[in-house]
Amino acid sequence: METLVKMDGITKEFPGVKALDNISFEIRSGEVHVLLGENGAGKSTLMKILSGVYQPTSGKITLKGKEFTHLTPSDSYEGGISIIYQELSVINELSILENLFVGKLPTKKVAGISVVDYGLMMKKAKEVLAKVGIKRDPRQFVEEISISEKQQVEIAKALISNADVIIMDEPTTSLTTSETEHLFKIIRQLKAEGKGIVYISHKMDEIKQIGDRITVLKDGTYVGTRNVEDVTVDDMVKMMVGREIKGTYHNETGVDLSKEPVIFEAKNISRKDKRVQDVSFQLHKGEILGFAGLVGSGRSELMNAIFGAEPKSAGQVFIDGKEVHISSPYEAIQNGLAMVTENRRETGFLDNFSIKQNISIVPFLKTSKGKGLIGLVDNKAENEYAAKEKKDMSIKCRDVEQNITELSGGNQQKVILGKWMAAESRIVIFDEPTKGIDVGSKSEIYVLMRKLANEGKGVLMVSSELPELLSVCDRICVFREGKIRLTMDVTEATEENIVKASTGE
Repeated sequence: METLVKMDGITKEFPGVKALDNISFEIRSGEVHVLLGENGAGKSTLMKILSGVYQPTSGKITLKGKEFTHLTPSDSYEGGISIIYQELSVINELSILENLFVGKLPTKKVAGISVVDYGLMMKKAKEVLAKVGIKRDPRQFVEEISISEKQQVEIAKALISNADVIIMDEPTTSLTTSETEHLFKIIRQLKAEGKGIVYISHKMDEIKQIGDRITVLKDGTYVGTRNVEDVTVDDMVKMMVGREIKGTYHNETGVDLSKEPVIFEAKNISRKDKRVQDVSFQLHKGEILGFAGLVGSGRSELMNAIFGAEPKSAGQVFIDGKEVHISSPYEAIQNGLAMVTENRRETGFLDNFSIKQNISIVPFLKTSKGKGLIGLVDNKAENEYAAKEKKDMSIKCRDVEQNITELSGGNQQKVILGKWMAAESRIVIFDEPTKGIDVGSKSEIYVLMRKLANEGKGVLMVSSELPELLSVCDRICVFREGKIRLTMDVTEATEENIVKASTGE
């Protein structure tokens, strides 16, 4: 196979941090080269160097036989490299069509004047949207489509540029099983066309399905490259984290949680859009209650209604047996609720704030008046909150003054959790808490969730990963078409009966 890209001795230093140390990596035509490592291992930094976003401190890149000490975004694009970032870069205010051609509008001459060739754009857009499986009018605004469809638009953007090398950073985090299978079909087609695919994922089962080779990074250093067929999942995990990962995180206190007090109860919750219909459940002290179901089944919509982020049309919420009225996130915070949202970038943190400011904002809101409009920032308390949560959550950062966008996905998630712990929240909602997070950081998040439960707090967990629900939760509710169809103890639950209940088989 032809070598499309070769990176030799790549080192990248930021102030006070060596993000990459003498890394070598190559991409061949017709292969899926999986790049593995924990969050913060250097995977995204290496790919940003390849796409021209960062310049290496030292090293060289050979692209189409030409040697570079660094690439500009223009060099990378002209060299046939396209990257699909984990955090979606689509522009909500533009149409699907406009998103596909941002920065590369085709033109034609009309009466000697160059004008945008919308006819050609529509033709190409329809072809590529059909290829990735999006059944939408290209003129529809991106803000009107689902997260999974936005992910597919990102993939379509890469395909429309006819790149030789396509970098996919966590491409399936927002896709359903059928959408993921369709993506794999596209990837296999691209391989057959001689394209080189760099695939970054923390889903080990995917890697065995789609990968040809793996390269593992750890703390910015090179661990090794192997053929996928020659390694087991356990081998890959050990290469990544250097240790065994615990398999289950169940209640080991010996306490019968079913006999513990009910600290949270939802009764007959409904929404006008019918995405949640007459849902009731109870959460016991010290319990982790999971919610399984297909994407779009109503799980996240239920959590948003409970937290006051979206309106409910009917139903009641009780905390410690007392009815509370929550119509906004501010009121939820005041009542001791926390919510770690699915979309970390858009709703999880303030990207113009430091780690310290992100951690302290919720406890400050909780003590503020006038729905958060009246109150003062306490600098001493802010520093104390940040120092405590940095230690308790094991946040890897330069210092708490660092901007949160400079952290890896796993560490961003720890900051988000830290702000809720600083506010001493009693009921914590986790919506897809390990989305886009490596196995080592996942393990840390699970340990933190169980720690919260053991402290007597209540945890509600939405996840599309069945092994995750089965290894962490005490009970599991299965959602289908806006309703809870089945609730079972984790000792009775299997992947098979959860799938059957969620699909209606």
